[in-house]
Amino acid sequence: MLQSLLPRSFPKSLSLPLLGSIADGFDDWLATNGYTPGSRKFAIRMLPHVDADLRRRKARGIEALTQATLHASWRHLIKKFPQNAGTVRSLQRYLTATGVIAANEGHAPLRSPAAALSDEYVSYLRDVRGFAESTLVHHRRASRDFLRYLEAQRVALRMLQPKDVEAYVSRAGKRLCRGSLQHEIAILRGVLRFLATDSRVPAGVHTQIDTSRLYRLEQLPRSLPWTTVTELLNSIDTTAAIGLRDYAMFLLIATYGLRASEIVSLTLDDVAWRKGVLRIHQRKTSSPLELPLTNEVADALVRHLKRSAPRAPYRMLFLRMRAPAGVLKPTAVTEAFQSVVRRSGLSIPFQGAHCLRHSFAVHLLKNGTPLKTIGDILGHRTAESTSMYLRLATGDLREVSLAVPGMAKTGKVVRS
Repeated sequence: MLQSLLPRSFPKSLSLPLLGSIADGFDDWLATNGYTPGSRKFAIRMLPHVDADLRRRKARGIEALTQATLHASWRHLIKKFPQNAGTVRSLQRYLTATGVIAANEGHAPLRSPAAALSDEYVSYLRDVRGFAESTLVHHRRASRDFLRYLEAQRVALRMLQPKDVEAYVSRAGKRLCRGSLQHEIAILRGVLRFLATDSRVPAGVHTQIDTSRLYRLEQLPRSLPWTTVTELLNSIDTTAAIGLRDYAMFLLIATYGLRASEIVSLTLDDVAWRKGVLRIHQRKTSSPLELPLTNEVADALVRHLKRSAPRAPYRMLFLRMRAPAGVLKPTAVTEAFQSVVRRSGLSIPFQGAHCLRHSFAVHLLKNGTPLKTIGDILGHRTAESTSMYLRLATGDLREVSLAVPGMAKTGKVVRS
């Protein structure tokens, strides 16, 4: 592959003292993971600089490389080659995927005391409390940010005071909304309770943290007019492969009210083409759901799969369209939605595709669909979850309104 990519200069890459033995395999891996020929050329031409930097770090062979060494090399080269230093990251993924270096090897020296303490807390949540991995991601990030803040402020854990925690909360409140800040404070309380069990922080500090106040049903569901949803879908450029993928994803959300986590988990096996059934694995409720496969959705999926069939070993309906190839994350759906909104020119104030789920529910409600049916389609466990959409049926609410006491039919105040 390397010879066909760079027919004249490939011997130079193969003769590198350290990376020459893996240069050809690295290029094959890049091609397999969806990198374009242009990106591969940039990566291969960057290898001499990476090779020289690694040898300056006393790396005498491929087997001597570690995650820590490659990370340090990337940190150094990004200052000199800000556009091409990503080659070190790609090389790191290649060596990890092929088993040349261990996935976690060499990270211990890079861990600060805050990171080590955060990992200890996360291990406790996983092993003792039984938290799900998706939940642990948020606890790891929030706890690490808090402990790093204390390190930067030189606040000793044994001398921690409520004012120190409040200073961090005030700082976090500038970047978080009230709902997110409430979650952040809940995580901080958990961290402080954990550290107080063996007196690493004073007992009772977690009880002295105030939190933002949230009131149930204080905000309306994020719903768009159905005409806006239609215009948004029609604005997607379906002549490109990424446009076909995005159109199929957002059509699924607008047709069935799916969540982003359910979109990215859909596989080829979840579409029963002959039966006309779409199987949904609801991550939030952990319960299966079967929905009828409409002709419009089936057509969108077929067009997408004909243009971008999933590569082995992946079976997901929707994959990354840019290198490296792989599965989508729910955050990628949000980024794709924001990109589609920007290109459409529509005035949509919401930042995530979840507004399409709310729009679908309100659309069904306005068309007279029973509340129980809407809840079944959306996968709600209780009618209480679905009833929040009733607050958006303002036209129906006006019909049941009562006259204002003291008002006559003429609209004038009746004086006694």
